[in-house]
Amino acid sequence: MRDRHRRGMRGMLAPPSSPAGQKLRAQRPRLPTAFFFHCVTEAIDAIEEAVPDALTHIDICVEDVPEVSSLWSSHMPLAYATEADETHLAQIIIYRRPIELRTPDRPALRQLVFVALVEQVARATGVSVETLDPHNLRGE
Repeated sequence: MRDRHRRGMRGMLAPPSSPAGQKLRAQRPRLPTAFFFHCVTEAIDAIEEAVPDALTHIDICVEDVPEVSSLWSSHMPLAYATEADETHLAQIIIYRRPIELRTPDRPALRQLVFVALVEQVARATGVSVETLDPHNLRGE
């Protein structure tokens, strides 16, 4: 019901059967952040189980989205590895939102996090992907 121009209630703005007449429900986040961190922790554990020394000199962190950079002009990265220097350890950054947006459900999220981390560890350490993932958890 509506009161247009203060002349009293006139009628419904939209019938309840139409999409405009139905109430909107607030959407919850697709995947909680805690589950994403759990997936990262599982991936780290799987890599350390396969190659115990692979992550000893690597700092792994999670960021929501990558900073705007000329490096990302053609694509949005899922993860990024930086090399070590005399003052810092090598670093792998996993970007949460790009990975979440590319996965339809939790099992796919778990697998994509693992794939992204394995590829970046292989790139940073020179250890082959097959050595880091001997059980073929990547699904290839």
